[in-house]
Amino acid sequence: MSTNEVDSVPADDDRHEEGPTFADLGIDDRVLAAIADVGYESPSPIQAATIPPLLSGADVVGLAQTGTGKTAAFAIPILMGLDTAQKKPSALVLAPTRELAIQVAEAFGKYSSHIPGLHVLPIYGGQSYGVQLSGLRRGAHVVVGTPGRVIDHLEKGTLDLTQLRYLVLDEADEMLKMGFQEDVERILRDTPNDKQVALFSATMPGAIRKISKQYLNDPVEITVKSKTQTNTNITQRYVQVSHQRKLDALTRVLEVEDFEAMIIFVRTKQATEELAEKLRSRGFSAAAINGDIAQNQRERTIGQLKSGALDILVATDVAARGLDVERISHVVNYDIPHDTESYVHRIGRTGRAGRSGQALLFVAPRERHLLKSIERATRHPLTEMQLPSVDDVNATRVSKFGDMITENLSSDNVALFRKLIEDYEAEHNTPLVDIAAALAVGGFDGDNFFMEPEPEPAPRRERDRDRDRDRERAPRRYDDEDGGPRRAPSFSRESGQELATYRISVGKRHRVVPGAIVGAIANEGGLRRSDFGHISIRPDYSLVELPADLPNETLEALRRTRISGVLIQLQPDQGPPAQRLNSRGPRRDREARPRTERRKPRS
Repeated sequence: MSTNEVDSVPADDDRHEEGPTFADLGIDDRVLAAIADVGYESPSPIQAATIPPLLSGADVVGLAQTGTGKTAAFAIPILMGLDTAQKKPSALVLAPTRELAIQVAEAFGKYSSHIPGLHVLPIYGGQSYGVQLSGLRRGAHVVVGTPGRVIDHLEKGTLDLTQLRYLVLDEADEMLKMGFQEDVERILRDTPNDKQVALFSATMPGAIRKISKQYLNDPVEITVKSKTQTNTNITQRYVQVSHQRKLDALTRVLEVEDFEAMIIFVRTKQATEELAEKLRSRGFSAAAINGDIAQNQRERTIGQLKSGALDILVATDVAARGLDVERISHVVNYDIPHDTESYVHRIGRTGRAGRSGQALLFVAPRERHLLKSIERATRHPLTEMQLPSVDDVNATRVSKFGDMITENLSSDNVALFRKLIEDYEAEHNTPLVDIAAALAVGGFDGDNFFMEPEPEPAPRRERDRDRDRDRERAPRRYDDEDGGPRRAPSFSRESGQELATYRISVGKRHRVVPGAIVGAIANEGGLRRSDFGHISIRPDYSLVELPADLPNETLEALRRTRISGVLIQLQPDQGPPAQRLNSRGPRRDREARPRTERRKPRS
């Protein structure tokens, strides 16, 4: 195995050292045109190191963190080798989560925009089989899927991989952590031996090394050493705020912070439009850019930002690539990025040309682990910022009102309006201060000029607190079939939703761990980690607490989910004797027996 180590900067950072262009890598004109449309200016280190060996037909092992540009590193060479006349899938990309599968499929779509007739299909758990079956019957040249759903289609005979030429394992270490090792190895075994394989992973544990040696043919190993340093002239702060209060928090920051121009980063294209519209309705000069915006509109919007006609840009990571505007003084991470490389790239849009910059990160309580990851990777602790209070906002509004008066007094038009006001005063015998106040009413919304304090939440009654405390302390019990007391309902600490206990057909003898159970169920059922409660792994089965109101479609998808290659057959637990979730169950059974059954009196 040949190895190659390269230094990495964020994939879309336009400040890295001079290197090869995309044209230098031997990429054809159709893909080059699509790359230019997306806004890439030059390849990232992993792209420059990976594309040539993949184009030459070699297998590749790429060790790189998320956010270094590896999707383009494998998508570009694959697209150049596809034959659109072939209807059966030519390329298969395996991804650990539905979110990544969708993201990779969207990237393939963008890079293939100038290749007519090429179809990309994501297949993942939680989505209707009908949509996926229609796409497969129509013909998909590239299939991007999660291992469990790919196995399902293979078993149903709806996915034909006999003509597969390319196979990519994206974030392979995550797939193994989530319990997909047997599924991945089965797919590798059941696909043509002459396929080209690319494996990408953040780390190289023993299991990944084993897969590489067993299923890849003399691969080229490329290691990307991540550079996550942030500029010292950027002040980095964070605000802990719930998702529901983000807009209010952002409004307070915009009113009180002294900024010249600002970029606000969100995760989705839809969020850019929605947030920009909400900010405009609050009187701020804001516009959105995302991957769906035409290039000429993007250029016009950025031109307005440079000239000062626009102050706030709401953008996605992709849309902000190549953006270099010196007057950007603030970057706000409205949605926290899931990888440190994206964070470094985002805040790198301020503090340019030796100027100082401000970076602000919004962190929901359940996202604090992402904040810690950013601090560890950048070796730069972020300072917590207290949100401006209502009094701070109102004081700022009063100050700005006074500044507006002072600025307008120097206008050449003051003499004209002074004469009109003097005439009005003489004609109506109205004090000048009243006239000035009336003019201010015409330019401002007096009813909403001052921010009102938020109403205090109603105090919880002592009885409610006692009831909740008793509920938390109550033992969790199951009925027998004769209708004894049911298990007290459980509630998620994060979401507050009621949880129910479900049984799955994998346990200790299948060597499952809680992480594999959470990963597989979350992926195939479209759930979040906050939807899980207690997990109890038994010898032949496991019990998992999940939302009590799971829809039938989700339940059906989860029954067909596999963990470590075994169908989990998820179903609501029927509640056998009380020891089910209690490690001291037998003792509880003895205590529950009627006293007369414990010992019969001697006759």
